[in-house]
Amino acid sequence: MSTVTRFCLRHRRLVVLAWLVLTVVGALTVSSATNRLTHSFATPGTAGYDTNLQLLKTFGIDGNEQPTIAVLKLPAGESMNTAAGQATAARTFAAAPQAGHLAVADYANTHNPKLISADGTTTWALLDMPNPDIPAGQGVMDRIEPALRAAAPAGAQVSLTGFEQIQSVGGSSGGGPSVLVETLIGGVGALAVLAFVYGSALAIVPLLIAVPAILTTFLLVLGLTQLTDVSFLVEYLIAVMGLGIAVDYSLLLVTRWREERESGRSNEEAILAAAPTAGRAVVLSGLTVAVGLLSLVLLPVPFLRSIGLGGMLIPLVAMLSAVTLLPVILAAWGPALDKRRFRSGSTTFSRGWERWAKLIVRRRWIAGVFGLVVVLGLAAPALTMNTGQPRANSLGGSGGPALALHALESGGVPSAVVFPIQVLTHGGPAVADQATAIAESTPGVYTVLAPAAPSFRQGNDSLLSVIPTDEGNTSAGTATVTRLRTALAGVPGGVQVGGNTAQNVDFNSTVYGNFPLMLTAIALLTFLLLTREFRSLFLAVKAVLVNLVSLGASFGFLVLFWQHGYGSDLIFGVPATGSIRNWVPIVSFAFLFGLSMDYEVFILARMREEYDRTGSTRDAVVGALARTGRLVTCAAVILTISFASLSSAPDVVVEMIASGLGVGIFIDAVVVRTLLVPALVVIMGRWNWWLPEGLARLLRVPPPPASLLPAADEDRASADPVPTGG
Repeated sequence: MSTVTRFCLRHRRLVVLAWLVLTVVGALTVSSATNRLTHSFATPGTAGYDTNLQLLKTFGIDGNEQPTIAVLKLPAGESMNTAAGQATAARTFAAAPQAGHLAVADYANTHNPKLISADGTTTWALLDMPNPDIPAGQGVMDRIEPALRAAAPAGAQVSLTGFEQIQSVGGSSGGGPSVLVETLIGGVGALAVLAFVYGSALAIVPLLIAVPAILTTFLLVLGLTQLTDVSFLVEYLIAVMGLGIAVDYSLLLVTRWREERESGRSNEEAILAAAPTAGRAVVLSGLTVAVGLLSLVLLPVPFLRSIGLGGMLIPLVAMLSAVTLLPVILAAWGPALDKRRFRSGSTTFSRGWERWAKLIVRRRWIAGVFGLVVVLGLAAPALTMNTGQPRANSLGGSGGPALALHALESGGVPSAVVFPIQVLTHGGPAVADQATAIAESTPGVYTVLAPAAPSFRQGNDSLLSVIPTDEGNTSAGTATVTRLRTALAGVPGGVQVGGNTAQNVDFNSTVYGNFPLMLTAIALLTFLLLTREFRSLFLAVKAVLVNLVSLGASFGFLVLFWQHGYGSDLIFGVPATGSIRNWVPIVSFAFLFGLSMDYEVFILARMREEYDRTGSTRDAVVGALARTGRLVTCAAVILTISFASLSSAPDVVVEMIASGLGVGIFIDAVVVRTLLVPALVVIMGRWNWWLPEGLARLLRVPPPPASLLPAADEDRASADPVPTGG
C-alpha cells in the first residue's frame, strides 16, 4: 500500500485527471446507464417461468403478471339473474380489449355463477394482460377503466382492483423521490455526521471521494449492460450504498491520517503512515464486500447474478478512489481544511470508548453472554420467515382498488383472485375440459375460468385461469400449486402450470436449493482472506460465525417489522405484508455479509496492530476500541442514513431492502462489533493469535512465534490487571 500511495503522490496530476475524466464521463452517461437497466425477474429453466413464457408466445399475456379484476355494479333495478342484466354486463366487459391486448373471462363467456354476487347486482371479470414493462403492455392497465366506463350504462358503477392497482395506489410505484434526491438526502446526513466527527471543514473530503466513486460505478455498469442484462435495483444500490461505502472508507483513512498528524508527523509522512494500516484495512474490506456480492453469481437466476456483478463494482470502485484519490486530496488541501476546528480535543482517541472497552475487559463473560442473547433474540423471528408476494390487502390502504377487493371478499371471493394459477393445456378442447374438471375438484381451488373464446384457445392450446382459495404467499397457497401439478400430471397431451405463485414456488426451490453453495463459497473465501490478513485462525472463524448470527438479527427485524407489521404501518403506512419478497433475503444476505465485515475488519485490523505492538490481548482490545469505536459507530450511522434515504423510494420491496440493510448495519455496529466481538476476543486470549504452521505456509504468512502460542497464555490469567491506556 505504501508503494501505491507513493506512486499517487508522485503523479498527482495524472491521478486527478484520470478520476476527473471518469467522473465527467460517468455524469454524462448516467442517464444512458439507468435507461438500459431491466425490470425482469425471470427464472429461465424453471417450470413456472417456462409456462409463463409459453403463455406469452401463444396468447400474448404474461402469466407472471397479476391480472386486473373489473367489477361492475349494475344500475338500480337490473340484475344478473335477468337476460337484460347479463347483456349489460357482456357489453361493458366486451369493451375492455379497446384498452389493448387482453384476455377477458366474464360471465358471458364462462357462465360461471361465482362471477356473480349473491344478490345478483354485481359481477366481476378477470382480465389477463401483458407485462406493462413491454411495449405490448404499456399503458394498457391505465386505459381499461375509461374503456369500461364509456361502455357501461348510466347508473352503473365500474371499479378495478388487482395487485398492481392496489400496489400503485398504495404508493409503491411512481410518485416518490428520485434516486438523485435520495442520494442528496443521504449526503446531507453523512455531512452532518462527518462534521460531528471531525469538527472542521475536513468533513467535506469523504464526500469528494463519494462523487467520483458513484459516477464511475455507473459508467462501469453502462459497460456491463453491453454484455448482459442488469437489474434496475443496481441503480438504487450504487447511489446509496456507493455513497455510504465511499464515505466509510474515506472516514477510516482520514481518521488515521489525522491520528498520525497529531503524533507529530508531517502531512506527507502521515499520508504514507496511514497507507499500510488504514489503507490496507480499506483494501481488505473492499475485497470482502465484493466477495459477498459476487457470490450471487452462483445462483442460477439472471437478475440476481446481475445484482452480484453490478453490486461488486460498488466496493471496488469506492476502495480504489479512497486509496488513490484521497491521498492526493489530503496532500493538497488536508492541513488547510483541518486548520480551523470547532471542536477541541482529540477526534481520533475517545476516552469514553476507552472506558467502555475496560468495562468489557472486566466483565467479558457478562458482555459476551448479553451480546449473544440480544443478537440471538433478534434473530429468532427469522425462523418464521415466509417468502412470497406481500398480501394483497396489506397494500393500498383505503384506495379504490383496495375497497373493490374488500367488497369482493365480503361477497365470498377470496383475495387470492389477484394471484390466479395459470394452466396451459395441449391437445385440444377435450383436454382443456378434462383439466378444468380436475382443477375444480382439487382442494384449495375456488373456481376455474376457462372460456372457449379465441383469447383463451389457440389451436390445440388452451388457457385456464384457476382461482385459488389462498394467496401464494401462504403455505396453503403454495400447496395448492403442488397439488394441481400432481393432479394434472397424467392428463394426456400435456399440461403446464404457471402463474405468479407457480413461478415463485420454482424460484424458491431453485435459489434456496443453491443457497448452501453460495454460503459455503462466501464463508470460505472470507475465511481465507481474513486468516491471511490477521494471521489468526480463531479471528477469521469468529468473524464468519458472528457475521452469520448478525445477519440473522437483520432477518428477524424484517419478519417483525414487515411480515408481522410491528412498525411498517406506522412508518410506511403498509400493514403486515404476511411475507417477505422471496429474493430480498438473498440480496440482503449478500450485501450485509460484506458490509458487516467492514466493521469487523476496521476493529480487528486495529486490534492486530495493537497486539503486535503491546503483546497483550487486553491492551489490544482497549486500544482498538478507543481508536475505532467512535469511527465504527459513526460509519454505521452514515450507512444507516444512506439506506434510510433509500427507504423513501416508492416501492415496498425497495423499502424492505433499505430498512433491512439499514437496521442490520446499525445492530451489527452497535451490538455485535462494539460489544460481542471485543468480549469474545478477551475471553479467547492468546488463542486469537494462533495460526497452525501448515495453514501459515499455505497462506504464505509467517507463523506466530513460540512465545505467543496459547500454552504460554498469561493474557487470560485472572490476575492480569486491566490496562490503563490505549
